[in-house]
Amino acid sequence: MANEAILLIEMSSPIPMTCADGAGIEKGTLLQLTDPMTVSASSADNEISIGIAAAEKIASDGVTKCPVYIDGIFRMKDSGSGVTAGDLLKIAGANLVATADDAGAQGGKEVVGKALETAGASETLAVLVGKQ
Repeated sequence: MANEAILLIEMSSPIPMTCADGAGIEKGTLLQLTDPMTVSASSADNEISIGIAAAEKIASDGVTKCPVYIDGIFRMKDSGSGVTAGDLLKIAGANLVATADDAGAQGGKEVVGKALETAGASETLAVLVGKQ
């Protein structure tokens, strides 16, 4: 996978969350949450954002736990629309973010973090994850 998030400032230790044994997840992958406390690689709008993979998970290796950063500052890539410092961001493709534009409960669930700098289309930017 490409465009993985890069940890800039660690604000807390990763927490273990459940993942499928058959899942292959690269370090730095944006993750979505399913019940109960289970993660998988995210790739589209309207997914419930939970955090970022802190280590690689090799597919079918017998492991069903994935360490997840639920907060920190990460370098991420804009999906192509550009963002402004202070914007709340959502998943907008595989390891891509865009300005969160959905109102209400759905919008709150899909927020990845807050843009700490302005970025043009497809540029990378610093994102505060988990402390909106």
